[in-house]
Amino acid sequence: MKVCIIVSNFYPEISKLLIDGAVSKLKKNKLTHIKIFTVPGTFEIPVLVSNLIEKYDAFIVLGCVIRGETPHFHYLCYSVINALTNLSIESKKPIGNGILTCDNKKQAIKRADKDKSDKGGNAADAVISVFNIIN
Repeated sequence: MKVCIIVSNFYPEISKLLIDGAVSKLKKNKLTHIKIFTVPGTFEIPVLVSNLIEKYDAFIVLGCVIRGETPHFHYLCYSVINALTNLSIESKKPIGNGILTCDNKKQAIKRADKDKSDKGGNAADAVISVFNIIN
C-alpha cells in the first residue's frame, strides 16, 4: 500500500507530534511506502489530496485548527472535512482524518502526542483498517 501523508504546518510542534504517531503506526504495520507533503494550513489539504488521488492507495491528513474569537474556525473545519469526505467517497480511497479541532494549544498537544491520545496514529489505524476491508 502506498500511503500519502499530507500535513498542515500551521502549528509545527503539533504537526510533528501527529506525524510521529502516524508514521510509527504505519511502520508497526510494516508499511514503508510513505510520502509526506507539507502545506501551510488545513485549507490547502483537500486540493493536494485531489491532485494526488491517482498516485496513492490511501491518505492520512494531519493538522490542527484551534478555535479563535471569530466564526472562521467553524467555516474552515466544515469546508475541509466536507471536501475530504467527498474526495474519499468519489475516489473510493480511504482518507484518515487526523486534523485536530481544539479549543486551545494545550488540548491540541495532548491529542497529538503519541504517548497520550495519538490522533495521528488513530488516523493511520483507520486507513489501514478501511484499506484492508476494501482490498
